[in-house]
Amino acid sequence: MSNVSEGRIAGQCGRAVPAFLALVLSLPLTQAQPPAAPLRPLVEVQTERGTFILALFNETPTHRDNFLKLVREQAYDSLLFHRVIPGFMVQGGDPDSKRALPGEALGQGEPGYTLPTEIVAGAVHTRGALAAARQSDQVNPERRSSGSQFYIVQGKTFQADELAQVAERGARMGTPISYTAEQVAEYAQSGGAPHLDGAYTVFGEVVEGMEVIDAISQESCDGRDRPIKDIRMFMRVME
Repeated sequence: MSNVSEGRIAGQCGRAVPAFLALVLSLPLTQAQPPAAPLRPLVEVQTERGTFILALFNETPTHRDNFLKLVREQAYDSLLFHRVIPGFMVQGGDPDSKRALPGEALGQGEPGYTLPTEIVAGAVHTRGALAAARQSDQVNPERRSSGSQFYIVQGKTFQADELAQVAERGARMGTPISYTAEQVAEYAQSGGAPHLDGAYTVFGEVVEGMEVIDAISQESCDGRDRPIKDIRMFMRVME
C-alpha cells in the first residue's frame, strides 16, 4: 500500500505531513534583499568633437528632472559650448547661443526660471563633474541654479595640502567642506575644481567620452573665452 494518500506524504515515525508544507520546509532559507538603487538616467551628447555620455544623480531630483525635460524637448539641440577655459571647465546651455553671431557675448541667457540649490554632501567638482551654472553670490545669495546652463569640469590636479587650503578658505567664506580619503586621492590623480565645492550644485558626471571634453577645452577662444569656431551640442535621453 502506498505511503502517499490524499495529498499527504509520510513523515518521520510514520506521521504524515501535508505535501505543501513539506515543500516549503525543503526550500533554502534566504535573507531578504534590500531594494536595488534606482538607475541613474543617461544622456548622450553629440558634438563635432565626438560623443560623450552623462549620468544624472538621483540625489538631485530637481536638477535631474529639469535636465531630462529640456533634453526631451530638444531645448539643448544646436546650442553652443560658449565658455571654455582649459584646465578648468567647458560651459554651455545658453538659449541665446543657438542663433548667436560670431563673437557675440554669451552667458546671460535663461529659459525664464532658476532652480533651488541642491548641494549634496559628497558631490564634488572632480574631473568630469556636471554642475549647474549660476549668478554670483552678490546678486544670488540663495545660490539658485540657472534653469539651463551647465558646465563640465576638466580641472587640474590638487594635492592633499592644496585641498586643505581650499577647505580652509571655504570655511572662512561660509562654505565649509570636508573630503574623504577617496576624494583626496581622486583630486590628486585626476584633478578637478575644488574651489567650487559646496557652492554650486553638482548633479551628474561624465561616464564615457571624457576625451571629448579635453578636445573642446583645447579650442582657440576669444577674450570672453568663447571658442572662435562654434561647437554645437545635440542631446538625447538614453531610454
